Amino acid sequence: MTHPAPPAATLAAKWQGRAQRLRVPLGFVTATLFLVLARPTPLGLTVGAGISLLGLGWRAWAAGHIRKDEVLTVLGPYRLTRNPLYLGSALMMLGCLVAGAPWPAALALATLFVGIYWPVMQAEAKHLAKLFPDDYPAYAAQTPLFVPDLRRFGAAWRDGFDWTRYRHHREYQAALGLLMVFVLLAVKLWRQG
Repeated sequence: MTHPAPPAATLAAKWQGRAQRLRVPLGFVTATLFLVLARPTPLGLTVGAGISLLGLGWRAWAAGHIRKDEVLTVLGPYRLTRNPLYLGSALMMLGCLVAGAPWPAALALATLFVGIYWPVMQAEAKHLAKLFPDDYPAYAAQTPLFVPDLRRFGAAWRDGFDWTRYRHHREYQAALGLLMVFVLLAVKLWRQG
């Protein structure tokens, strides 16, 4: 007896759930793999650090606004993209890859990032649509999923920032992690030299 194949929507939903559970553990695995494969250069470290700091700042800005599952956050960087935390993470990863990844490793890690975070963003969009059925559809219609609409940057910047939110979300841990990665890359560069 053969069983019909599950519909594509069911498979997508299953992967979204797995991606949400796997994103943090895979982050540690890929960071370790990256550090093992990294071949940093002085120019790469400098440019990569700048890109990563931009991503870190973007994540911090988002953490100072988000009120997960309490209210639909639409201020600050959430005016520009529905996923500013993931955009910040992507910029941090890009900076690390520029700092020292050989291109095959960079391509593999970038593909993994998209394969994990795209379904996570889709799952979170569904979650927010259920939590905020009156407000989310209009917000989603006017705010890009990932790539920011920088035309609204001035208004977003004027929305302020809440340090208690930043501390509540322990976003300083991202700064410490990024610092550790760049210190290890610098040590690796020094040992190569």
